[in-house]
Amino acid sequence: MKRIGVLTSGGDSPGMNACVRAVVRAGINAGFEVYGIRRGYEGLLDGDFMEMDLSSVADIIHRGGTMLGTARSTRFMTDEGFARAMTMLETYQIEGLVVIGGDGSLHGGQKLSDAGIKVMGLPGTIDNDLAYTDFTIGFDTAVNTALATISNIRDTSSAHGRTTVIEVMGRECGDIALYAGLAGGAETILIPEKEIDINAICRKLLEGKHRGKLHSVIIKAEGVPITAGDLARELEAKTGIETKKVVLGYIQRGGSPTARDRLLASRTAYHAVQLLAMGSDSKCIGIRGDEIIAVSFEEAFNTEKTTHFEYLDICDILC
Repeated sequence: MKRIGVLTSGGDSPGMNACVRAVVRAGINAGFEVYGIRRGYEGLLDGDFMEMDLSSVADIIHRGGTMLGTARSTRFMTDEGFARAMTMLETYQIEGLVVIGGDGSLHGGQKLSDAGIKVMGLPGTIDNDLAYTDFTIGFDTAVNTALATISNIRDTSSAHGRTTVIEVMGRECGDIALYAGLAGGAETILIPEKEIDINAICRKLLEGKHRGKLHSVIIKAEGVPITAGDLARELEAKTGIETKKVVLGYIQRGGSPTARDRLLASRTAYHAVQLLAMGSDSKCIGIRGDEIIAVSFEEAFNTEKTTHFEYLDICDILC
């Protein structure tokens, strides 16, 4: 293998640039020619390739977003689009590919792997919804971004004596809500993995008010099947406590990655290049404990996600 490619796909996450940097520099050190593919699978279909050198990735480890750009590609999912992707890889003589992204991106990588390309998948998503790895690249930064915002909202919530429902990202995974909620001292954390009890929330708010509590913060994951606005209106109607909603949205994807995310990105990307240099089969790279691990795509997608429900119990006791 002489030439490898790297792409970032799907939603951006802090730490993707650190991944690209590590792939390029470790790849060159291993004797590879390294090509960056702009705009994910869309750029792959369009032949939007650029050869990269050590200077190409200078001064990016601390930057959010992705220097390669990213996109969601419906074309790649078609038979015609996939055939074109394979043609482009053949044209540029790329035998190994590092795919940085979430669940959909890694499924795309598996499809390329099944067609004979050596693919290393790196878990680049803030959602932390890839079960094979303890943490995904960008999750820690997203939690810290949410936490900082929660602290700011708590100040104004206290000043006005109100309840605030704060919605965080995560799709169908409640990990951002769990970690940010517990670390931010939220009174209630709502996640998609557990059915919500509106009456129990109302009782908790009223009990807090009667013991002199000036404000309350409720953290809701976006996958919970009620909007933040509807929840706020229902809670206010039942408790009589002024309740506002705040949806944090895409601010959670931006910003300079934390040290933890930079380390995870650098370690997993370096390991991916080492596996390519050794001629390994396709793998998904992640972390368990403090050990970098590599598993097959099949194992990665068949691993059952663990939810830390004990965080909810801790929240109930400490709030």
